[in-house]
Amino acid sequence: MNAVTRIFAVAALAVAANAVFAADKLAIRQPAAAVAKTASYITTKDGVQLYYKDWGPRNGPVVTFSHGWPLSSDSWESQMIFLASKGYRVIAHDRRGHGRSSQPWEGNDMDHYADDLATVINTLGVKDVTLVGFSTGGGEVARYIGRYGTSRVKKAALVSAVPPLMLKTDKNPGGLPIEVFDGIRKGELENRSQLYLDIASGPFFGFNRPGAKVSQGSIQSFWAQGMQGGHKSTYDSIAAFSATDFTEDLKRFDVPTLVVHGDDDQIVPIDASGRASAKLIKNAKLIVYAGAPHGLADTHKDRLNNDLLAFIRE
Repeated sequence: MNAVTRIFAVAALAVAANAVFAADKLAIRQPAAAVAKTASYITTKDGVQLYYKDWGPRNGPVVTFSHGWPLSSDSWESQMIFLASKGYRVIAHDRRGHGRSSQPWEGNDMDHYADDLATVINTLGVKDVTLVGFSTGGGEVARYIGRYGTSRVKKAALVSAVPPLMLKTDKNPGGLPIEVFDGIRKGELENRSQLYLDIASGPFFGFNRPGAKVSQGSIQSFWAQGMQGGHKSTYDSIAAFSATDFTEDLKRFDVPTLVVHGDDDQIVPIDASGRASAKLIKNAKLIVYAGAPHGLADTHKDRLNNDLLAFIRE
């Protein structure tokens, strides 16, 4: 058992997130206008270049994908090519500081992530969008709805997502201890290359479980995507995905929402996240994948593809 696996193994599994945002963060915002756009990049108002993919027919129903830490939009390729082949227009960007996007020193937080998603949606002029977010990307989707509402949103899906709140606090005694995230930060600073290999080889895909069928390709893909991101950006993002409270954001969801989570998720335990989010979102539909790990978009991609398709078609 490697160090990362031990960190997650000792963490508690329940969250009852209940902190609130300042009033200014609750106001519906207008997406920031983009400075420039090319076939592959959108430049935000604060000068960050966001790499994006825009696949499928231009007139198809739109689905956007927000990726997890420390990955890039490449992590959604299985879902994107599947839905594009079914006639959907699928859009995914590399979060600021990740993948092929700029690596700003500041602004690596959920508010900026949500603003960037808004900029992509606004710049491409898409409406009636189904927002899909995995892990940290689920937080990005939640904060987007919390800040901008659902005027451009038709549906939302949270997959292995971090909301409502991962961190243990006095008001959230069932969260994961700060030592868990301090351990990840320590690993990021000491040898992030090894950290990403350890996460991918162990708890992310469940490859540390007895009888698991280990995929070296999946491990290498996770590592390559992680190392493409900026060191400072991925370091800052640990606080963004762990210490941001999305409780009030989830309460603002007023569109059909699908929550998908594996009950053997060692990274974002289901009781602390998927089940808690489903309770906070009005009329949310929760689908639990028995025995599935955090990285179920790869390990259970066929099932997820079909569940997403059925949800979007409803």
